[in-house]
Amino acid sequence: MTLKIETTPREDHQIEMLVDVEPEKMESARHRAARNLAEKGKIPGFRPGKAPYDVVRRAFGEAAINEEALEILVDEIYPAALQEANIEPAAAGALEDVVSLDPPQLKFRVPLMPTVDLGEYRAVRQEYTWQVPAEHEIDEQVENLRRMYGKTETVERAAEKDDYLSADIIARKAKAKDGEEPLLERKGYALVVGREEKDGEFPFPGFGKQMIGLKPGEAVTISHKFPKDFSDETFAGKTASFEVTARTVRAVTAPELNDEFAQKTGLGQTVEEFRAHLRENIEKESRDEYNDKFFTKVIDQIKAGATIKYPPQVVEHELEHVIEDIKHRLSEQGADFETYLKIRETTLEKFTEDEARPVAIKRLERGLIMDEVARAEDLRPSDESLQKKFQQMWASLAVNDPEFAKMTKNGTRASQELINAVASDAAGRLTTRLVLDRLKAIASGQAPALETATPPAAEAASAEAQAKPKKKKTAKKAASAE
Repeated sequence: MTLKIETTPREDHQIEMLVDVEPEKMESARHRAARNLAEKGKIPGFRPGKAPYDVVRRAFGEAAINEEALEILVDEIYPAALQEANIEPAAAGALEDVVSLDPPQLKFRVPLMPTVDLGEYRAVRQEYTWQVPAEHEIDEQVENLRRMYGKTETVERAAEKDDYLSADIIARKAKAKDGEEPLLERKGYALVVGREEKDGEFPFPGFGKQMIGLKPGEAVTISHKFPKDFSDETFAGKTASFEVTARTVRAVTAPELNDEFAQKTGLGQTVEEFRAHLRENIEKESRDEYNDKFFTKVIDQIKAGATIKYPPQVVEHELEHVIEDIKHRLSEQGADFETYLKIRETTLEKFTEDEARPVAIKRLERGLIMDEVARAEDLRPSDESLQKKFQQMWASLAVNDPEFAKMTKNGTRASQELINAVASDAAGRLTTRLVLDRLKAIASGQAPALETATPPAAEAASAEAQAKPKKKKTAKKAASAE
């Protein structure tokens, strides 16, 4: 099939594709459409699908035949036009307009595959300074676990360091007007008194230290100015006044640090084993947290010098994954997404635009950069490492995933789709590890020299290409107009 095609780039990394179709193709599609309509509907005096074209036209109307013919024509023309124009779409295209029916001229909108030009990414530098947690950090976690396994009792004295305090908290903007809604209100909120300032402490680092000396029934007002980049948008950039009324104070009696306690925690049979396993866990958590921040800085530096292009459909695809991930995490905690939105006092639309979309864009661009680094550096897992990782993941799924176990138990042969999915996941994880290792080497100036010059920008796929376009009501309106 030879088509006359005219393409026009759009600013949103899509292409408008204007396709001229031979009149004979449209006429053939009309006759096929008439047969389809005759098969679906009853025409007196004729068996289904056997009525002549003119009879069908009089029975259903020219507009109905044109609409059906366009459906047939688009399904044939769109993939052929993509192939002839050598365009690989990133997602489903759309029929934008039926410019005319006689002669047939169709306008499609095609989302292009994302492209990434990394720029001078090998010039990026970021010092790696993670250090093994100090002994006092291990001691602190030991005390935390002792408190967790300790016994608590209500006391009538003032709150002291390491007590648990139940309090009512109302937060208002500084100089709030009468009748103005509070920024936050919590009843019976439980907090630890007198802890060291730490990121993530509610409502701000150091809040618990200011509860020392507070007695049940007493109240205290604390003012705090939040930075503009504070993680909670409710308080970001505001000065808030917190009215805290103590309800109860509970003291903690921690168990003795001995082998019996070590066994209760499940971290060892002896105190020595307990500390060793605890240290291992703390070091891993510390390293993972540091690495996350480190690689975010490195990738952000690369992004600053890179040129990334992608169509809006790819963001929407990633946005769906972000929302699904949130729903999945909530379900694991016994909560649902609708309740979560109500607690946050927000709507799905606002949450999507204000919170989920920025996360989706960040995830998408980070993934595109990492994919391009893998290509530029020619990073591919070895067959041996792939086989080993596949076997590890398969065994883990068989033990820990009941649904997976059901699908493969009693000698049931696993489907090729399932095998491919696990293999793809294994390859993805190994490639990610290789990319992160290489980024660390690049950032420290220790990356091996490339055998060839930095390759040009390559196309990166983040959404499956779909050859069948979406149809808009434009087609129906155009058909009716004819």
